[in-house]
Amino acid sequence: MKKKIRVGVLFGGRSGEHEVSLTSAASVMQALDPEKYDIVPIGISREGRWYIGSRARGPLSGIFEKGDAVILSPDPSGPRFWPCNADLLSRRLPSVDVIFPVLHGTFGEDGTIQGLLELAGIPYVGSGVLGSAAGMDKDVMKRLFRDAGLPVVKWVTVLRGEWNQSPLRVRRLIEANLDYPLFVKPANLGSSVGISKVHNRRELAPAIDLAARYDRKIIVEKGLDAREIECSVLGNDKPEASVPGEVVPVNEFYDYEAKYVKEGSQLVIPARLTSAQARRVKDLALRAFRAVDCSGMARVDFLLDRRSGKLFVNEVNTIPGFTPISMYPKLWEASGLPYPALLDRLIQLAFERHREKQRTRYDYGS
Repeated sequence: MKKKIRVGVLFGGRSGEHEVSLTSAASVMQALDPEKYDIVPIGISREGRWYIGSRARGPLSGIFEKGDAVILSPDPSGPRFWPCNADLLSRRLPSVDVIFPVLHGTFGEDGTIQGLLELAGIPYVGSGVLGSAAGMDKDVMKRLFRDAGLPVVKWVTVLRGEWNQSPLRVRRLIEANLDYPLFVKPANLGSSVGISKVHNRRELAPAIDLAARYDRKIIVEKGLDAREIECSVLGNDKPEASVPGEVVPVNEFYDYEAKYVKEGSQLVIPARLTSAQARRVKDLALRAFRAVDCSGMARVDFLLDRRSGKLFVNEVNTIPGFTPISMYPKLWEASGLPYPALLDRLIQLAFERHREKQRTRYDYGS
């Protein structure tokens, strides 16, 4: 009998997207084939403490009360996990063959967890340190897109310290470069947490204050009357793009409430595009994936200006949502790759990338 792969599903985390992560992780765990995989739930609390549990049958949040508190060792030659409680030192904690991070936002999608997994020498699903970090920082991401010749919406970057010290000067800088309406966003967060649409000067300061709660760097973008198009990408050195889809939000834009709280938002798959537009979306999605040095998976989001018909690359999400209503798996299902097979492919890609990294020498010899 073929040995099962032990998959550590990593979720939770110190992020404003903690709850979304739990929902995504539950969906992933339910879809992983039990004939192929032994699943090890690994939860990170809001405070950053790690817990290991058995395969959860109830809400994943229960791991923070009933699981074993552990630390992940960065030593690649020793045990993966060490217990925090001395009473557990005699127990053998489960090991893992691969980690499936289902962490969204800060301390999970931004390269920090990926760096720890690299030190520990554990294969993991998704982009590496650079791709994760660049894909998380909307300012750096947009610069990479621009340098790669990809179309991006005009933006201004503001630091929280600059705003606190001289709000009038910051407002003048924004208004000198951009016209209302605007979008104000934390540079390093997802799921539309902390994002506001600003219609006039009166709404600008509260929007910046909100974004500044979540990040020291704030992105202010030109607002477009645009359709929201999304495309999923899968692969390492030879990525593939799914059919494009469209999000029709129940609110004025696809904010956190429209994504996860209020019913009525629609996912149109495939998107109502001409064949030429669909090809353009897929081509730009692959170019954006490569520009940020992604691997494994990403969802690339676009803005299709209703007035001009121009297509703009908005952002790359290196750990897209995996909830039952999430666009990333739905787009691949529409492209002929069902959810369980998609998870199989992502785990295969994790091992493939790990093997490729092992070919690299880290010492110097004659």
